[in-house]
Amino acid sequence: MDSRSRRIRVLVVDDSAIVRKILTETLSREPDFEVVGTAPDPYVARDKILALQPDVLTLDIEMPRMDGLTFLRNLMEHRPMPVIVVSSVGESNCRAAVRALELGAVDVLTKPGGPYSVGELQATLAQRVRAAAVARLRGPSTAAPVAAPAVPKKTSVVRKLSGIPSPLIAIGASTGGTEAIRHVLRGLEPGSAGFVITQHIPAHFSAAFAQGLSTICSLEVKEAKDGDAVLPGRVLVAPGNFHMVLKKNASGYHVGVIDGPMVCYQRPSVDVLFSSVAAVGGRSAMGVLLTGMGSDGASGLLQMRKAGAWTAAQDEASCVVFGMPREAIRLGAAEAVMSLDRITDTLAHANAGVAAEVSRP
Repeated sequence: MDSRSRRIRVLVVDDSAIVRKILTETLSREPDFEVVGTAPDPYVARDKILALQPDVLTLDIEMPRMDGLTFLRNLMEHRPMPVIVVSSVGESNCRAAVRALELGAVDVLTKPGGPYSVGELQATLAQRVRAAAVARLRGPSTAAPVAAPAVPKKTSVVRKLSGIPSPLIAIGASTGGTEAIRHVLRGLEPGSAGFVITQHIPAHFSAAFAQGLSTICSLEVKEAKDGDAVLPGRVLVAPGNFHMVLKKNASGYHVGVIDGPMVCYQRPSVDVLFSSVAAVGGRSAMGVLLTGMGSDGASGLLQMRKAGAWTAAQDEASCVVFGMPREAIRLGAAEAVMSLDRITDTLAHANAGVAAEVSRP
């Protein structure tokens, strides 16, 4: 197989000629991509999908003749393929982009709107398209992909996940993570645990993501603000384009929302969150690394395990992209390797203050 045949074939769908040009030029700089075509609306896109057979689609939300959500819903029903939504950042567009993730899109990016945003897009677009190209597709649903439980080595242990006052649960995810997090939180009732979550997501979209989570679970879910307390029954989601760190003072845990360089090409970074949890949470914490491309979170999860926290990685069968969990497993950072369903059950037990059975990898 020659290098050309191994290229990832991309179709760019956007009603803006300028955006189509920017996306095409950005991707064409990468040797492993081939932009096979562009389309100004879903009807042209439909014909080009059939003719060109792309591997990945970038999709605008607001387009003439048919909106992006309707097109995405039809696409996932009749010709499922990896889709990255490239959207403007207005409030309605942010909500629509989060809805697109629920319908089966694998990622969302901010539409370029100026020189700075073009530079930001160039730094992330290629890696997001590579992740999409290897993503395990799922159909439109209200739940994340559900797989049969993994079968790690049969060394089953019972570890007290309760017995610690107000346990802290830290979760990190990237590609496919929005729906995996929805799956985890949906079945939880307010209990003894406080949650801190870093999901790779652009600025502005994280608020819509947190708001959407609050509608499907009985926990208090909010986009984190600097100084927010970590409380039982509360879920704090790292804001897009900012790192979130755990801090502790005499009154308990709270978070810091900080600027800073990208870590593992990400801001917010899971490693930044997990490292801070390791430093101040110790054995009172639990760390879970879910689906995603790359290695962000793996070294931080290892730090958590060394600090005495219980740690887990999502198994390959239930991941959309088995990148970050694979790296954590390779480092020995995961005390347990579990399907998404088993992770959900384990966290539910911990949140309820009940001992849970876990299996070591």
